Amino acid sequence: MKPEKSMSLKWNVFFQFIVFAAVVLVCLWIFQIVFLDSFYKQIKIHEIRKASETIEHNIDSEQLSELAVSIAREGNMCMAVYDASLNEVMSIDILPDCVIHKLPDYVIGEIYEKTGAGGGEHMEIFSREAFFDRSDMEDDDDDDFPQVIPRREGGMGASLIYARIVKDGSGGEYLVLLNSTISPVNATVNTLRTQLLIITAIMILLAFVLALIISKRIAKPIVKINESAKQLAQGDYDADFSVNGGEYREITELSNTLDHASRELSKVESLRRELIANVSHDLRTPLTLITGYGEMMRDIPGENTAENIQIIIDEASHLTELVNDVLDISRLQSGEQVFNIERFSLTEMIEEILTRYNRLVSRDGYTIDFERSENVFIDADETRMAQVIYNLMNNAVNYTGEDRRVRISQKVRGDRVRVEVTDTGAGIAEKDLPYIWDRYYKVDKTHKRGHIGTGLGLSIVKHIFEQHKARYGVESELGKGSTFWFELEAKGIKKI
Repeated sequence: MKPEKSMSLKWNVFFQFIVFAAVVLVCLWIFQIVFLDSFYKQIKIHEIRKASETIEHNIDSEQLSELAVSIAREGNMCMAVYDASLNEVMSIDILPDCVIHKLPDYVIGEIYEKTGAGGGEHMEIFSREAFFDRSDMEDDDDDDFPQVIPRREGGMGASLIYARIVKDGSGGEYLVLLNSTISPVNATVNTLRTQLLIITAIMILLAFVLALIISKRIAKPIVKINESAKQLAQGDYDADFSVNGGEYREITELSNTLDHASRELSKVESLRRELIANVSHDLRTPLTLITGYGEMMRDIPGENTAENIQIIIDEASHLTELVNDVLDISRLQSGEQVFNIERFSLTEMIEEILTRYNRLVSRDGYTIDFERSENVFIDADETRMAQVIYNLMNNAVNYTGEDRRVRISQKVRGDRVRVEVTDTGAGIAEKDLPYIWDRYYKVDKTHKRGHIGTGLGLSIVKHIFEQHKARYGVESELGKGSTFWFELEAKGIKKI
């Protein structure tokens, strides 16, 4: 199945930025041109209603007149207050051609009735031209006050009359009339339209340039990382993941992660090659010996001796051990190995293993000391823990110094038991300590066949420790030998 074609990150960011800029511009056009008149009218209505509420709350105040003048000037409106008998109580006329001050008494009465019928609030918007074009208004037989009619473009604009019935502290009613002018916004709209055309052109140009710059800055380091990742996938572990994207934390973290992965893969590849070479060496040596001794016993009379047969058996056993170790590592790494956890004496197990080294001690002059003062019991897989002790012992025997001394110590610390296996060999450099648990890792890089074991022991030990959740480690100093240790929870302690 072919992967679907998708847009590159660079152009994706570019088009998203362009779309964002377009949405912003559309919103500006809609709110500044299409809805400007509606917004303006709603603002004027809100201002005049708020002014009437202020008058209502201060109807009994002695400073009502001063407050009303201040409100009228700030809101550019005029107002009048009438009592229940429609006698004028207060009048403020600051607008030219104020409508409410030109209303005849009967129209004010109509407004009062409409306000009462409307729950104490009444509002009318009408064309000022429709009002001022009427001649002889007071003598007009038409008793209808100009109703809300559509605004005509241009001219004098519209007039807003707002009426509100308020009551004072004693329950007396007053009619508050306010008048404000809604000026024509055609000229404003035309001005804004021209400005928005210019702004739109500038914004489109800037959005295009910024979108290119931003998309390029974001995409460039990712493209670089992608190219390096392709090199890594082809086996080039020297691929450079460093990028000039330091201002983006996520890109920097991705670069560092891939760079670390590249280094680790390079180490794995190096260890893999070394493993193949070392396993081949360990396989070739016993096979060569088995073949050589077999041919010698076949072709040379008298060579069919017990010693030669024992050599063949020993080398075959070594091959079996190597294959078993490789299988153990495979099972441990895959999690297929089942551990049989039971309680047993760790001390007695170590003592039993040491008895099997008696031949090595007597034949080659090795000295193996076991220091302990308690018989400690633990919960673990006895077979696997015996494998751990064997491997640590083999490692110490293979690398101990000329004195051929190996020391094992068992110490109880609180509720935990610590076992240490110490040799007197050349030691391990500090830089090599993190890698000695890897398969076939050699400090001197010169592979040699060990006296005992296959070279996979420490890797097996590591996996067994991890399965038992044991603490483990190694302490070493060049020229002073090495100490391998592990700690497990003690489940029982008896004095010896």
